[in-house]
Amino acid sequence: MNSRIYQFSADDYRGEKVELSKYIGKVALIVNTASECGFTSQYKGLQELYDKYNEQGLEILAFPCNQFKKQEKGSNSEIKQFCDLHFNIKFDLFSKVDVNGPDALPLFNFLKEQAPGILGSQSIKWNFTKFLVNKEGEVVKRFATITKPHQLENDIEYLL
Repeated sequence: MNSRIYQFSADDYRGEKVELSKYIGKVALIVNTASECGFTSQYKGLQELYDKYNEQGLEILAFPCNQFKKQEKGSNSEIKQFCDLHFNIKFDLFSKVDVNGPDALPLFNFLKEQAPGILGSQSIKWNFTKFLVNKEGEVVKRFATITKPHQLENDIEYLL
């Protein structure tokens, strides 16, 4: 079980603790997000993936992060309001976290270890880095910021 995401928990945008074991048997796409980023429009694509595949077992976990050029300045409730107003997201939104450095959420340290970036780099380089997790909770693949959500469809369908 230690090589799976189910050992972790995180606070949702309301500050309520969520055990990631709630996603057992689901395919999960875990993304670090930001509201003031050139890639913020990817929220739309993420919602489209969720609409298309949620009934088949896809869950999307969005983790706002302010570590990249301070592009997520708002409070958790402001971030939720922004997402609802502009993208009407239905997938799970978590509290703002660090994804790199000494205060990184342990889940993200795990994700980076399981699926390093280019040349084995562990750090996350920018907002909207995506980690795809299979139904067993194992990290299958890491996708760069520039990878648009719809480009993940084949990988998602394979895992579903």
